[in-house]
Amino acid sequence: MKQSLQLRLNQHLALTPQLQQSIRLLQLSTLELNQEISQMLEENPMLERADMPPDQDFQDSRQEKEGETVQSQEREEVYEEMAWGDRHQASAQASGDDDDDRAFQQADPASEGLHQHLRSQLSLMPMTLRDQQLVNMLVEALNEDGYLEGALDEWLELLPEELEVDASELNAALKLLQSLDPAGVGARDLSECLLLQLNAMPPDTPFIDAARQVVQAHLGLLGAREYGKIKRLLGMDSDRDFTAVRQLITSLDPRPGARFASVEAHYVVPDVLVRKLKGEWVASLNPEAMPKLRINEMYASILRQQRDSGAPLAGQLQEARWMIKNIQQRFQTIHRVAQAIVTRQRLFFEHGEVAMRPLTLREIADSVELHESTISRVTTQKYMMTPRGLFEFKYFFGSALNTDAGGAASSTAIKAVIRQMVDAEEPSRPLSDNALSDMLGKQGFVVARRTVAKYREQLHIPPANQRKSY
Repeated sequence: MKQSLQLRLNQHLALTPQLQQSIRLLQLSTLELNQEISQMLEENPMLERADMPPDQDFQDSRQEKEGETVQSQEREEVYEEMAWGDRHQASAQASGDDDDDRAFQQADPASEGLHQHLRSQLSLMPMTLRDQQLVNMLVEALNEDGYLEGALDEWLELLPEELEVDASELNAALKLLQSLDPAGVGARDLSECLLLQLNAMPPDTPFIDAARQVVQAHLGLLGAREYGKIKRLLGMDSDRDFTAVRQLITSLDPRPGARFASVEAHYVVPDVLVRKLKGEWVASLNPEAMPKLRINEMYASILRQQRDSGAPLAGQLQEARWMIKNIQQRFQTIHRVAQAIVTRQRLFFEHGEVAMRPLTLREIADSVELHESTISRVTTQKYMMTPRGLFEFKYFFGSALNTDAGGAASSTAIKAVIRQMVDAEEPSRPLSDNALSDMLGKQGFVVARRTVAKYREQLHIPPANQRKSY
């Protein structure tokens, strides 16, 4: 077979590092973007925040070439730090008399933690070391809601045989754990948790016996709102008495350990602000969400003096420029997409959810002349603050449903109408999915029963039988 060389020319799409970075930054949320920028600031000395003062060392070096001013400032900072240390130590000594008072201050449950809260109670109780170790073992097995993970038989099998721990001894340790605060801790299921809390109440609490029966045997029926069946099983005729039983049970805490869990709050910073100016709804970028970056002048000056394009700083300078340019392009794209959404959903800002119109990613993509995948990245985890509240960009997109007039209605608007109907229904005669479908039809919306059921579940509205109350 004769060998030969052939030259062919073809075109293919190649993602440059700059384009890859642009795509990645576009799909990040504001929080993720700030984390990305923080990492870049640590790795690239050519990049710095524009809202920070210029490098003091660089300014001093330009004023004093010998660096005497810088050294004197550093000595002053050390002396000042030592002086602050002395004052802090003196302050600590002066406040030593208040330590006893501080020891008696009640600790925040969330900062103390459930396990530490239980161990503190155990340390004050007279018990043998063996019993204390068994209870502590069960304490460590509690989840964040205060429930015991796993059955006692499973824990008994995990214990070494040489300890000779039997089921009765471990059960006694569990009873001791369940006697601690908060009431209901150490339960193995919801029924036991609620029952422990009822047993901790005064014996003369009204309707406590009936509440125990419901919690022990009819908790499933209570969750399904089968109130009539529960009343028959309890032999109770009075609706007022049964309502008192329900109120007693619902006053209990199904998650007794949750208040000891530390919950970290995550705040959403809106990317866009929407307001009405001169009769038009306008979207503008939120200055608080836009990071201000610039090139570090000190290192840029060093690079200019070297005049070496192959120096490491030259590559970092190019990366810093890419970062600044791609961040600017990111916010420009977000602003264009946000304005296109606001323009098409202006009736929502005027009248609310019932006026939401159908909208697709394709429609916005054609409007701003971008690819549909780009619109999908822009609308994910990006938020706009409006007079009607904070919304994710994706909230304004919805499928279309036909109307009797030949037009189309947004699924968001249909959901809003369903919510209004359910809120206005009589508690004793809730509307079924068929009834909701018929009522929507009378208003001109063609919505099948199965679609109504799907929207109702998305709105977290229980079925009609579970919404019924007396």
